[in-house]
Amino acid sequence: MSEKPQKSEATDYSKTLFLPQTEFPMRAGLPQREPEILKRWNEIGLYRRLREQAAGRTKFVLHDGPPYANGNIHIGTALNKILKDLVTKSQQMLGFDSNYVPGWDCHGLPIEWKVEEENYRSRGKQKPDFRDSAAMVAFRKECRAYATHWLNVQREEFKRLGVVGDWDHPYATMDYFAEAQIARELMKFAANGTLYRGSKPVMWSVVEKTALAEAEVEYEDYTSDAVWVKFPLEWPGARVDGNLEDVFTDQAAEAFVVIWTTTPWTLPGNRAISFSPKISYSLFEVTDAAADNWAKVGDKLILADKLADDVFKQARVAGFRRVGPVQNGMLEGATATHPLASFSKGYGFKVPLLAGDHVTDDAGTGFVHTAPGHGREDFDIWTSNVRELAARGINTTIPYTVDENGAFTEQAPGFTGKRVINDKGEKGDANDAVIKALVPACCWRAAGSSINIRIPGARRSR
Repeated sequence: MSEKPQKSEATDYSKTLFLPQTEFPMRAGLPQREPEILKRWNEIGLYRRLREQAAGRTKFVLHDGPPYANGNIHIGTALNKILKDLVTKSQQMLGFDSNYVPGWDCHGLPIEWKVEEENYRSRGKQKPDFRDSAAMVAFRKECRAYATHWLNVQREEFKRLGVVGDWDHPYATMDYFAEAQIARELMKFAANGTLYRGSKPVMWSVVEKTALAEAEVEYEDYTSDAVWVKFPLEWPGARVDGNLEDVFTDQAAEAFVVIWTTTPWTLPGNRAISFSPKISYSLFEVTDAAADNWAKVGDKLILADKLADDVFKQARVAGFRRVGPVQNGMLEGATATHPLASFSKGYGFKVPLLAGDHVTDDAGTGFVHTAPGHGREDFDIWTSNVRELAARGINTTIPYTVDENGAFTEQAPGFTGKRVINDKGEKGDANDAVIKALVPACCWRAAGSSINIRIPGARRSR
């Protein structure tokens, strides 16, 4: 008869381990201990004593990129602040006077959105009319009060993390003395003649009528119209001097450069076509196509070799042949005719071909429609070629085709007043108007040619 063994201390293996004895508890008890530690730091005046101890030492200054004062801190904010605290504390221990002065960013659209949401939209109240100066001042006071509240909340949360700094004297971008100092510094530039007026494309909120910082922008899925557009090409004078083979010269005399875009509304602002010296291009001839195509039988199209099959498939081209390669040297110095030239007199200018590193053959045609008023890359490649273009007699003025309301201006002849985006941030009638103007001669918008893309929109909270 067997008997079930009884549990004894011999089977309690934790008692067989010989570990060093310590007075520290197995668990740190941080929820209780941390407030006690912070209380002691406050009682002994830790920050003051650190400053006294470091008096006269070489200074170590951490220029803090401040958090935004519009909500509780989150894990990203906490990690950012803790890492900076490690830097300043370690530099203090290394013998520097490492005084950390915390700060807050208190300006920008996210705070305005929050104030509108909490003080107006959620209560069914109408947003203030900012054409009324008194209403604008009152709204700014609401924003200032909102930022002040969250600055104080975040200050206590950062203290709770054990971050040591001059919490009684932080800096805030909305401090009046800080705003005054910014004005003084700006006036120094004006006084010494280094202040100038320039332009560049910026993110813009049609709803709020304000520019947006990159940090105030998030991207959303949007179904856009995708179109292919052909630009009649004009070869440079050197073409007739033997730079091209005679047989190819004849074939390419009436060639088109084809671009693909998901933003047809930017075409009135087109001023150039970008290509890449790293891409292999060829001249193709359409031999069989539907009668109503923009790519017609006999058309000579210049495309990236890698993308030609896909372009012709999208264009319902049943047959085509490759005439020959197009060397990059052939494209340099060439110009094209704007595809809207036959639609309105305002587009009778030359469209130069410019080499650009941003052009790829991953999608599209190997050429990029370039509107310097509608994108940073477009703006950069245009401005970097201004002197050369001016020497060639090309007007280098950047047009302002869309106003702050999302409507075409008079600098978009034939489309003035059409809306890219309406007051509610919804798609306007500009895209359809531009496509309709292009279709008769040079544009293809195949059935189902819309494409989902990521577009910028105003972020309502950061």
